[in-house]
Amino acid sequence: MDVAVVVYDGVFDSGLAAILDVLSNANALGNELHQAPTWDVTMVGPSTHVRTGAGLLVSPEPLEHARSADLLVVPALAESRPSALLDHVGGDVSLPVRDLIAKTHKQGTPIASACAGTFLLAEAGILDGVRATTTWWLSPAFRARYPRVELDHGHMVVTSGSITTAGAAFGHIDLALSIIRSGSPALAHRRHVAHPLHPGPEDRTRHPPAAHHRPVGGDHRPESRLRTLPHPARALAGTDRQDRIGISEQEQEQMRRGDGGRSRRVGYQASR
Repeated sequence: MDVAVVVYDGVFDSGLAAILDVLSNANALGNELHQAPTWDVTMVGPSTHVRTGAGLLVSPEPLEHARSADLLVVPALAESRPSALLDHVGGDVSLPVRDLIAKTHKQGTPIASACAGTFLLAEAGILDGVRATTTWWLSPAFRARYPRVELDHGHMVVTSGSITTAGAAFGHIDLALSIIRSGSPALAHRRHVAHPLHPGPEDRTRHPPAAHHRPVGGDHRPESRLRTLPHPARALAGTDRQDRIGISEQEQEQMRRGDGGRSRRVGYQASR
């Protein structure tokens, strides 16, 4: 699969690196599987030299290179201030990227984005009437600017048709794993695809926590330790706090109930 990753001035370094590293690891580990898919990744950008949010210099291919890609990935902007983010996505500086997103969607090519990158997708008009997610602390600004988007905070990764979005800054890792999973579910569960940030089930089974990390006395089972954690919605009740955290009162109630019948553990993980 040919993957075009968009880079632009101010792109979030960790998000970009997560996409590149996870797909690179998947290609390397794919040699252990029979006929595993590969991901040929190319960075594309609006200029010959792009400076990331942390000041690193990147030399991408022209945006036109993305026309033949099988997947377009749009990492986030390294900007957490809603006003500055909206100025960027709605300004002339991001117009080439928005045009690319709109044209790519029109020709039917899948598009994926995470965190604040979803603002670029919404600004390009491809999320109208579509279920999508974004970073929770930017949700009030997102809802206000893009009321036609069906914002979903119940899942870290949301796929609607040919569009996949992920929430939170390090949701880029979950986004990359979803790309791998769509091509090879077996490969997505291999050890070290996204290690050490996302240890696979084999890691947790074969390498239990060290004794000095376990609680002294009492029940050492994971379920027991989970019950000692505060519920994620415990201190979030009340409409006076919803705007600050970007979660509606209905979503808070779902979290308190275990999210519509799901176990508290699943609800806790889904509300990250």
